[in-house]
Amino acid sequence: MLGLIKKDKGVYMYKLKKHDLIALASIPLIMTLANSMLIPVLPLMQKKLGISSLQSSLIITIYAAVSIVCIPIAGYLSDRFGRKRIILIGLSLATIGGLISAFSAWQLEHYSAFYGILAGRFVQGIGAAGAFPIVIPLVGDMFDSKEEVSGALGVIETSNTFGKVISPILGSALTLLIWFLPLAVIPFISLISILAIGIFVKVPKKSSQQQVTLKSFLHSLRGILKEKGRWLYGIFAIGGCVMFIMFGFLYYLSSTLEDHYNIDGIKKGLLLAIPLSAICLSSYIAGKVIGTNMSRMKWINVVGSLILTSSMIICLLIYTKSMWILLILLTISGVGIGLVLPCLDALITEGIQKEQRGTITSLYSSMRFIGVAAGPLITALLLDKERLMFSIFAGTGLICSLIALFAIKPGKSKGK
Repeated sequence: MLGLIKKDKGVYMYKLKKHDLIALASIPLIMTLANSMLIPVLPLMQKKLGISSLQSSLIITIYAAVSIVCIPIAGYLSDRFGRKRIILIGLSLATIGGLISAFSAWQLEHYSAFYGILAGRFVQGIGAAGAFPIVIPLVGDMFDSKEEVSGALGVIETSNTFGKVISPILGSALTLLIWFLPLAVIPFISLISILAIGIFVKVPKKSSQQQVTLKSFLHSLRGILKEKGRWLYGIFAIGGCVMFIMFGFLYYLSSTLEDHYNIDGIKKGLLLAIPLSAICLSSYIAGKVIGTNMSRMKWINVVGSLILTSSMIICLLIYTKSMWILLILLTISGVGIGLVLPCLDALITEGIQKEQRGTITSLYSSMRFIGVAAGPLITALLLDKERLMFSIFAGTGLICSLIALFAIKPGKSKGK
């Protein structure tokens, strides 16, 4: 099960070891903690720093916004210089950015601390661009069997979502000790991931990674988008829209629990973890079910998008301040999101050649980060306009459903 297995004509294939997968799964977990762990503690940071709700949302937005720009660059660099090297550099930058944010919150006051935190988050966002988005193509490189690729991507997406599940609980618990402790723990756990990647992840050397020039990179990119642009653009759009809804409703739920029910601390974290647990569980199941069947990936994507849309429409039509009804509906929407995400990952991995996978995955990750950046920001502006907010969420979900239905058209063959 582990190590190298021999194929015909003396050609060897690298098969990912258990420790490799665990090390790689630590990256989305840590990068998710670096962002999602702050969502439940933003109202507290807002009070400690003396800033507005819009300004506090920038602590999330700037991390995602800088990643949007840097992810395609990291994808190109990973194709040229190797994915493991870029991941290690990205994790190192995430560690440095976390130290800057933690030091600013500890030593500075009010607006000086706020701008210092933003500076650290800026650096951390650059690091995140070179870490999590590169994991998906790296998994595709290291597995030979398509079934194993789909299963491993399900584990990676589940690790990402599991990070979101424990983030509100962990973030809320840490603030009980020191209010800025969620900022301070990220550098330490990033170091653990750096060690794990450096020791356990062994990537087969490929000469093609050393021959990718900028000119050939751009030429290849144009060719891919010309040939497969219809379904790729659709996947990019769905990824961004789904993350926009997810981070938007998480920010809304966090604010509602604190402002209307005076629920904070660990109890608030536990309540936030309910819809996130639904995402985690459905993501894991979807990763197991889809296999290499691209038609199945499409229809699970459509079903997940419709579930998400339906729950947002119901939120729009009923009294959303009823806490348990709101939690139930957001949990249902979490099921929809969890069904969609592994399908998007697998469609890209199955439909793109290994040599081009880093580039395309980086563009897809950039679109996801656009959603992450826009969700809290737009929700902060619409907290007093709930009907408009849920109308936007419902409309966005409907767009996802239509794109999945009409833009993604798998051929009869698995890899078409």
